[in-house]
Amino acid sequence: KGPFIALLRSPELLVRLQKVGEFLRFGSALPPRASEFATLIVARAYTQQFEWFTHVPLALKAGTAQATIDALREGRHPATMDADEQLVHAFAMELLRDHGTSDATYRHAVERFGEAGVIELTSLIGYFALVSLVLNVTQTPEEPHAAVAPLESLSR
Repeated sequence: KGPFIALLRSPELLVRLQKVGEFLRFGSALPPRASEFATLIVARAYTQQFEWFTHVPLALKAGTAQATIDALREGRHPATMDADEQLVHAFAMELLRDHGTSDATYRHAVERFGEAGVIELTSLIGYFALVSLVLNVTQTPEEPHAAVAPLESLSR
């Protein structure tokens, strides 16, 4: 399903990435709300429909507000984020834009999530960037979900 079909073209890579993804999604020190929101930020950054359709329901279940998701989908800065979401948004946007974070953002993230959590957040963003690129290159279609609005291309 999804990235796993595309990654079957390189079975050894599939096996290794699946283990990383499993840890980041189910074994991380990050709260599910933070990790699911970070995943949506990456999906939005790469206009990755499969990941968007998969993770919107998971983010909603974890507590992210529909208004926050709608703003993210539309390319707007969400005004309805809780404190963790604000931190994850700032961290992810800096990382995706600058390929690093400011000292202040890093310090704030360590204060909230600990050093392991920051490394896991960074790795989660990188993992879903990789998955998004694989899905985009292989033109893997989304699995539509009636309650999830698709991503539109954002002009840069």
